[in-house]
Amino acid sequence: MNTEFVTPLPQSTKASAEAGWKQWLIPTALILLSLIPIAGGVVRLTQIAGHVPVTPANARFMAAPIPFMLHGVSVTLFTILGAFQFVPALRRRCNPWHRIAGWLLIPSGLMAALSGLWMTLFYPWPVNDGMLLYGLRLLFGAAMLVSILLSIAAIWRRDFKHHGAWMLRGYAIGMGAGTQALMLMAGEMIAGPPGELRRALLMGASWVINLAVAEWIIHQSHSMEVRRGIPSPPRLPAVGVLATERDTNQPADAKGDRGRGESHQDLAHPGVPDAAPREQGDRRADPKQPERTQGDAEPDRG
Repeated sequence: MNTEFVTPLPQSTKASAEAGWKQWLIPTALILLSLIPIAGGVVRLTQIAGHVPVTPANARFMAAPIPFMLHGVSVTLFTILGAFQFVPALRRRCNPWHRIAGWLLIPSGLMAALSGLWMTLFYPWPVNDGMLLYGLRLLFGAAMLVSILLSIAAIWRRDFKHHGAWMLRGYAIGMGAGTQALMLMAGEMIAGPPGELRRALLMGASWVINLAVAEWIIHQSHSMEVRRGIPSPPRLPAVGVLATERDTNQPADAKGDRGRGESHQDLAHPGVPDAAPREQGDRRADPKQPERTQGDAEPDRG
C-alpha cells in the first residue's frame, strides 16, 4: 500500500498566510458597519426615484432631494474606499491603490461633510431631534471638514504622517452613522425608544467613541515607530526647494521615493540604520591608519 507523505509548510509560510487573512479583518468589519446607514440611504433614494407618497418621515428629502443624493453617494464612496486603506498590502510602494483611492476619498469626504452640514442647516428637524443634537451635528460635521482640509495641507507639505492621522480622524467621524445605528438599537433594547435627550446623547457618544478609537490607533502607530527606531519624516515644502539638514544627508534614492509621494512607513527601514553624520572637517583618513588622539606625541622628524 502506497503511503503519501505531506510535507508540512514552513513556519514562516504559515505565519505569512495567517497575517494575510488577518489584515482583512478590520476592513471587513468597517464595511459591515457602513452597510447599515448605506442600506437606509438606498431605501430613501428608491423612494425619491419612485415618487412614493410624501410622509412626515421623508418630506424633507422629497422637497430637496439633490443634497441627500449627493450625501448618500459621497458617504458610500468615503466609507467603503476608506475601509480598504487599512489593508497594509494595499499601502505598499509597489501598489498604486493608496494614491488612486486617495483621489476619490478626499473629494468624497469633502462632499459628505459639506452636504451633511447643508442638510443640518436647511432641512426640517426629524422627530426627536432637538437643539442639543442640532449642535452636535454642526460640531462634528465641521470637525470632519476641518480634518480633511488639514490632511490636504499635510500632504501638500509632504507630511505623510500627519496626513494619515487627519484622514483617520475624518474617516472616524464619517463612520459615525454606523456606530449610531448600533448604539440606538442597543439603547432601545435596553430602555425602550429614546427620547430627545437620550437620542442626542447616544448619537454624540457614537462620534466620541469613533474618535477615541482613531486616536488610539494613531498613538499605537507612533509608539510602534518609536520602539522600532523609525524617525519622523521631515516636513518638506510642496515645491521641494528647501530641505532639512537630515534630508541633505540622505541617499538620492531615498529622496526620490519621498518625491514620488510614498508614505513614511514605507520609506522607513527598521533594520537599516540611518547613515552616520559626517564628522566636522569631513575627515577622509585611511581606515587602516589609526587615529591620533590629542595626547599622542608628534613623531621625530629630525
